Amino acid sequence: MGKQGGFMEFDRKDPGYRPVDERVQDYQAVERVFSERELNDQAARCMNCGIPFCHGTGCPLGNLIPDWNDAVYKGEWEHAFHLLCSTSSFPEFTARVCPAPCEAACVCEYGDGQPVAIRQIERAIIEYGFEHGLVIPRPPAERTGKKVAVLGAGPAGLTVADVLNKLGHEVTVYDEWPRPGGILRYGIPDFKLEKWVVDRRTDLMAAEGVIFECGVTVGEDVSYKYIRDRFDAICLTGGAKEPRDLPIPGRDLDGIHFAMDFLTRQNRKNDGEAIAPGDDITAAGKRVMVIGGGDTGSDCVGTSIRQGAVSVTQVEIMPLPPDERSENTPWPQWPLKLRTSSSHQEGCRRFWSTSAVEFMGDAGTLKHVKCVEMVCETVDGRPTFRPKPGSEFVEDADLVLLAMGFVGPGENRVAEELDIERDARGNIKVGPDHSTSAANIFSAGDMARGQSLVVRAMADGKRCARAMHAALTA
Repeated sequence: MGKQGGFMEFDRKDPGYRPVDERVQDYQAVERVFSERELNDQAARCMNCGIPFCHGTGCPLGNLIPDWNDAVYKGEWEHAFHLLCSTSSFPEFTARVCPAPCEAACVCEYGDGQPVAIRQIERAIIEYGFEHGLVIPRPPAERTGKKVAVLGAGPAGLTVADVLNKLGHEVTVYDEWPRPGGILRYGIPDFKLEKWVVDRRTDLMAAEGVIFECGVTVGEDVSYKYIRDRFDAICLTGGAKEPRDLPIPGRDLDGIHFAMDFLTRQNRKNDGEAIAPGDDITAAGKRVMVIGGGDTGSDCVGTSIRQGAVSVTQVEIMPLPPDERSENTPWPQWPLKLRTSSSHQEGCRRFWSTSAVEFMGDAGTLKHVKCVEMVCETVDGRPTFRPKPGSEFVEDADLVLLAMGFVGPGENRVAEELDIERDARGNIKVGPDHSTSAANIFSAGDMARGQSLVVRAMADGKRCARAMHAALTA
């Protein structure tokens, strides 16, 4: 159980970040890493609880957290590595970008608000595996003769492909982007997830037999008939691509863009792709307003600062959360509380209980944003908002980035051609076995469950792959 009484002897510690004035000059990872001594101390804090809420309630993948914490404390790193990889296909991704619901469910979080540093320990374990030759290509010893097409190379699609390939099926992953990774490569900034981490894993998958066909849109570059005739099963993992818009007066002004369009262009430039000047979106020399207070909005803040924005303001319609866990989200639930990201620390004004009501410009170009304070009320258990009379104010802005989440997968050529049934939210409707209304077609991740965390997309992909395997080998 780690060290008996370790949670009383050692306080929780975070590795922290590189200095602000240094990190805003580049797109390299901002987070530092623990020394081995610090990792040992943090692993010693794990209590090996009788009911490990971190494992059962917190982690969507069901990671064996107390077990590999104990192994790390004892110096049994190879054992910790095998325990970690028994439940997770890509620990190096979640260890960098997951908000760690496991830590929110840690019993130490309930006791003194100092959960075990699970995410940092996870990262150390998988990096130990890579550094010590434990992560090597392991293609399956036998093939089943079944062929599977995965349409979408994001977290869910990669997980489906990895699991099915290891089970012996021949897997081909199609994606419209030039390289695999989906949101991992094109949506999440390098300063949170450097792309060599993605390359390292997809290269490994290719060495194990997964075929990647990138820069290919099924329904345009190749027909659905071509895919259907060559594969025994198809999995749709295209993600939630339809961003939520803000249709207020002035929306047609130049200078208003969706957050993912902005982030994608910078990631492509970091990857060496050439972006045509007329197609680029840059914050350089501009007053930036980010509308939306989630992770995507935070990513826009950090990227804008690195591009040379004059100022960055973030607007969120929800009220300012409390500094500590709200009583409305008791442990072990994911807590409602104020979160300040590394990007916020780099310089950003944040407005809460505020909504933009009009974009204002000159000669077709954005210059200002009229905002209003909002009053949040709960009706039938759901928050509703109304403007506070007389609270209007105007903020200067040359660039607005809409980061208000996604409303569904949007159009999909395969889904439309086969008239695949959708749910009330526009997502691909699936049954308990992840099957769609079309024969031999399955779906997983945000495309089926709606916008969510990377770790939940991976967990959903894992369940889908198991269901597909059962169907393929029935």
